[in-house]
Amino acid sequence: MKHAEPFTFRSATVADLELLLDWQSRPHVREWWDSTEPSETKDFDDTRVARWIVGFFDQPFAYMQDYTVHGWDDHHFFDLPNGSRGIDQFIGEFDMAGKGYGPNFITQRVKKLFEEGAPVIATDPHPENVHAIAAYRKAGFKELRPAEETPWGLVLPMAIYP
Repeated sequence: MKHAEPFTFRSATVADLELLLDWQSRPHVREWWDSTEPSETKDFDDTRVARWIVGFFDQPFAYMQDYTVHGWDDHHFFDLPNGSRGIDQFIGEFDMAGKGYGPNFITQRVKKLFEEGAPVIATDPHPENVHAIAAYRKAGFKELRPAEETPWGLVLPMAIYP
């Protein structure tokens, strides 16, 4: 008998804003998630970004977003093929971090994005965020090029192909 995936993804909505702001205020998230998005109702209107609340057996514990890398002319992944997606995420619940859930839910979402036709999935952790880099490597990502400065800060470009 096949078991269901333990991770669920539901669209994040304005109703999740309080939860997201709470998660973003936590030290373990703030250390690497220097963005304040999403922080306002209008952030949910940006059609370039798909926002997800990740659940573990339906209990929310993480935030994930995927976006079109061609949505910004100055994006450092603009050179990737049409249809490529970028991903970012954080585990909001501290007691869920460091247990291997990150690579697993990343893998699950990446598989879905490939099924939907994305030719490449890219991500860009800070080069000193060793836990995120290790999680991406476990999920199959490899460095695309050396660390670089971008409008969003210093990043280590990584990618995975189907």
